[in-house]
Amino acid sequence: MSARVPATLLALLLGMAWADNAASGGQSPQPARQTIDVSKLGPQVGQRVFDFSLTDQAGRTRNLESVMGPRGAMLVFFRSADW
Repeated sequence: MSARVPATLLALLLGMAWADNAASGGQSPQPARQTIDVSKLGPQVGQRVFDFSLTDQAGRTRNLESVMGPRGAMLVFFRSADW
């Protein structure tokens, strides 16, 4: 057997693996998703939140009264990749 046979076999196997990956959309299988009950995650739409005091990105202290406008306020919590 020559040295070219194993190299050819390796190329064939890699080609088959690539074709299988391309056929599946290039994604690995995902675990089954679990249903999340969002009513248990925190304040809900329209619900009054407790007063708070937090420092913003500029170093100023903010509380509920300071962010409340004439029509209320919308608080958005965003988790960045560097937390």
